Formats: sequence, C-alpha cells, structure tokens
Amino acid sequence: MRLTLPDRSHVLNALLVLPLALPLACLLALARGAHAATQPCGSPATALADVRAPGQASPLAGRMVEVQAIVTADFGGDGGLRGFFLQTADAQRVHRPGLSEGLFVYAPRARARAGDMVRVSGKIEEKFGQTQLVLSGAPVVCAQGQSVTPQALTLPLASEADLAAIEGMLVRLPQTLTVTDTHELGRYGTVVLSHGRPIAPTQQALPGPAARQAAAANARNRLLLDDGSTRQFPAMVPYPPPRLSADHPLRAGDTVTGLQGVLEQRHGQWRLQPVRDAGEPVYQHANPRPAAPPRHPDTALRVAAFNLQNYFNGDGQGGGLDVPGNRGAQDAAALARQQAKLIAALRGLDADVIGVMEVQNNGYGPTGAIRQLATALGRDWRVADPGTPALGADAIAVGLLYNARTALPVGRVATTWLGERSRQPLAATFRATAGGAPVTVVVNHFKSKNCVEAAGAQADQRDGQGCWNTARVQAADTLARWLGTAPTGVADAGVLVTGDLNSYAMEDPIRLLARRGYADQVARFAGPHAYSYVYAAQAGYLDHVLADATAAAHVVAVHAWHINADEPAAFAYAPAPGSGAAPAFHAPGPYRSSDHDPLVVDFASSPRAR
Repeated sequence: MRLTLPDRSHVLNALLVLPLALPLACLLALARGAHAATQPCGSPATALADVRAPGQASPLAGRMVEVQAIVTADFGGDGGLRGFFLQTADAQRVHRPGLSEGLFVYAPRARARAGDMVRVSGKIEEKFGQTQLVLSGAPVVCAQGQSVTPQALTLPLASEADLAAIEGMLVRLPQTLTVTDTHELGRYGTVVLSHGRPIAPTQQALPGPAARQAAAANARNRLLLDDGSTRQFPAMVPYPPPRLSADHPLRAGDTVTGLQGVLEQRHGQWRLQPVRDAGEPVYQHANPRPAAPPRHPDTALRVAAFNLQNYFNGDGQGGGLDVPGNRGAQDAAALARQQAKLIAALRGLDADVIGVMEVQNNGYGPTGAIRQLATALGRDWRVADPGTPALGADAIAVGLLYNARTALPVGRVATTWLGERSRQPLAATFRATAGGAPVTVVVNHFKSKNCVEAAGAQADQRDGQGCWNTARVQAADTLARWLGTAPTGVADAGVLVTGDLNSYAMEDPIRLLARRGYADQVARFAGPHAYSYVYAAQAGYLDHVLADATAAAHVVAVHAWHINADEPAAFAYAPAPGSGAAPAFHAPGPYRSSDHDPLVVDFASSPRAR
C-alpha cells in the first residue's frame, strides 16, 4: 500500500481511520513516509537473476524494484550486518548460467525471519563490493516455513566466477576444511578456511611464472568464515565453539566440517556468513599445541634462532618506552607481559646458544635489551658482545645469547656491514663445554618485504619475492664473502647461517647462499611442508638454518616449535589498537610470544654419516 499526503502529520491523522487489521509493520512504514511493497503477494515481481550481471555492477543499479523471495538468514540487530538475505524459491528459479539468485537487503530498521517468503521494494545499489537492495518500507510476509536448497560449494575453485554465480545464496561446504589464518579472529571474528594448507608460493615454486601460478591457485582455495557481525573486538569470539579463550584456541591447521551459510562478497573478500540453525559445525583440534622439541640423543650443542617481534625495553629501568621508533611494548605493563611470554619461550627451547632478532638496538650494558634478556634467563646466560656501542643504526638489531655452563665461546665476536637497508649480522664461534667440534653461528635479519620507499629495482617485480629483493640478494652475497674470511678467527669451524632472511626457500637470496655452499637444513630435516611463519593464510619459512658442509655433517635434527605462527594474534602480549586497555586473551606462557616460530638445531660433537 502507498499513501501520498502533503506531510507526515497528515499521515498520522490518516492512520487513525485505517482498519485495525492492517499489519503493524505497514502502519509503521506509512508513519515513516516509506515506500512499501505496492503489489500483493504473488503478483509479478523482478526476478533476483535480473538484478545480477556476471562480474559487473547490476544493470538495475539506481532503480526501484520489487521482489518476492525467501529469507535465508537475518543479520539485523545491534552489531549485525544491518540486513537480511533473500533467495528465489527453488520452484521459481530461472537457472541462468553465472547469475546468482540471492540478494542482500540492507534494512537497518527492519528484521526478518528465516523461512518467511517476503515481498519487498527498494533501490538497487552497489556497496561494500556487493549488489544490494536498500529496503524501502517494511517487508510483507507472504508465507512462512519456507526453505531453499543450499548450493554445494567446494574448494579449490575453478575460477572466481564459481562464487559470483552463487553470491548471496545459501551454501553448504561438504568438505573438511582447514583453518589457514586466524590473524583477524580477535578483531573481526573471522577465520580463513582452505582445502588443506596453502604454501607460500616461493616456498616451493621458483620466482616468476611458477610462483604466480601458485599464488593464483592459493587465491582460489580460500574462503573467509565471518561471524555475521560488524563489531570490532567483540566481547565473545565464537570460534572455536563455545568461544575463543587463551586455553581454548583455534589454531591454523585445525579443521572444521559441516559448515552452512550465506556466501557474500564484502570489502573485497568472499565470506561465508554462518547460518546457525542449520546444525552445528564440528571443529577438530587437528593441530594441537606442541610440546618443546626433544633433544636428539647425540646432541652436544643446541642452537636456536628466534625472531622476538620487537622486544623494546626502553631505558631498561621501567621507563623510556616512548622512544622514537619503538615498535614493541608501549607501557610497563605490556612490557612485563611480553617479557613473561618471551622468557617462557626461550627457556622452553632448552638451547645452549640462541640467536635472536628484533631486539631494541640500545647497546650491551646493564640496561640494554639484549643484556636484560640474558639476566632474565638466569645467572649462567651471557651476551655475545661485539665491543660496539650498538649494532648498526637501525632501531632493532640481532643478538646472540649463550649459556656459559654448556657453551664455550671461541675466538672473537664479529659483525660487518651488508649494504644499504640491511641490518648487520653477528657471528660467534662456540664449542660445547663437554667437548667436540666448534661451530660458528651467525645470526641475521635481512631487509623485509615491506614496500615503503621501494622504487626501481627494489620495487615489487611481481615475481613473488616482494619488495627489496635486490637488497636481500646483495646482503646474501656480502655475507657469504665475509664468512669466507673466517671473521671470528676460527678457520676450522663449520658455519650455521641462522635468522630471519625475509626470503622463502626458493627465492634468490637463499639460492645464492646454496650456490655458495650453505645448504637448507630446515628442508633437509623438516621436509617440504615445513613452516615457521603464516602470512595471508599461506605457510612457509622466512627463518632459516643454512649450514656449510662442515657444519652440516654435525647437524642431527632441526625443528620448528609451532608456538606462534598458528596462534591467533589476539593472544599476543599487547592489545591491538582500539581493542581496549588490556588484552582479553593474555596468558603468560610461550604461545603467541611472537609472530614467528623459533627454530632449533641439534649439533653433534662429531660428524655423522649422511
């Protein structure tokens, strides 16, 4: 019904004489001066397929339409998506190839009930990357207790067009899917799902066409599981059921079956908005939190490498955390939480020598960050001091810690300049106090893939290696030449190149080092599916253990301890900006102490047959 009167007061006067049997929703729509559905249920209406166009904006954008379809899910209410989804009844579907028969109705002041067939009118718009109908008036319920048949959706897809053809429709996922990224779980309540675990393209494929092909395959093998909400940092995160908590995590590598929901594209990502009355999905802790890697029985010296994700201690006396360039804890309470988590992880490694990255570059005195880490580890721990006030000019640096009770330093501590934008390495030679062959450990942190200020040859070449690859290649070349001079003064020691090289296994810097005689020990011992880092739902390792032939003969085991990369970022020591004054999911243990998993290398006193 439409009522046209000069002003709203006349509308209200007219309402006094309307039959009492008129539905309340229609009365309210009239009172708002809104446009309600004009034709009775069953009258000709715009088909939902007519609203769609393959891969482009709706041909009806900007026009008023009237549709009649079944409500599949309502996400209205406080914090919801401010609307509901419609789908053409099974018997009325037109089945045009590539055209969806579902639609989101933006209705911030109306609610709908799943199973109702409704008639609505409104304007077609393109917003948030999807076609939607902006409701005018109130829905008219034509029937109740209706249902539609969910469309089967399986990953990986042949093409993105497979999703566009069922956008806005009810779907079911018959597969067991793997959780591949939980980075935004605490912030938006979202989880990335895939069929199996996608591998970072250049972890296994050569840069260039092969890497681009792998990246395209990974893009077709992902779907974002959303929570039907627009809230940021919700008080209750629903995954895994009944809710996420520090002792009830959802980790990358866990699995879920029995999912059903509405498929939509919003903010540039394909999402599944769950329909919770379709049966509870089943979550399996397929990747439980692991215990610390046990020592190999032949181990004489255990070496670890760990990116600490910006450990800044300010002035070392509980203050000074507002220093320029501080990327770590912003107050004393956050620093205490960070230290507790890092120390739990470092102790859990059971290592004799630990190379660390992303430590505040504030010297080697009692207030230096690296020195305070050693103090927190215990009275036997020492710092490899190169005798310089700092290590280069960057805000962060690498460092070497060792347990003087089990590891004996030999020769001198050395460093060098690797080129523009590259952080200085640190090298020291150690021997187990119980005896055995010496090994030179060099810890590194090459330039990241971040594209800030990258230009020319340093810009992203679209080959899968990201920005600053040329700088990393130069660093690798300079490092290999420097190590060839026995910089610690111990010429007969094998060499372990460790640290965050910001390059996956098939990228140019790692292949250059391989040509110079430094073999990938992670690949050797952990195999083709090894990882220590998860980025954009893809697993791989930027953290490396490379060994020359002498050192490789003594390596008996290499492990990544998966305490960080698989864990939600919400478990980190500090809350994300905007999430409140204190982290809701903090626990003092090692889990999510960083965003990288630490690596451990077990080194035997004498060579082992290969």
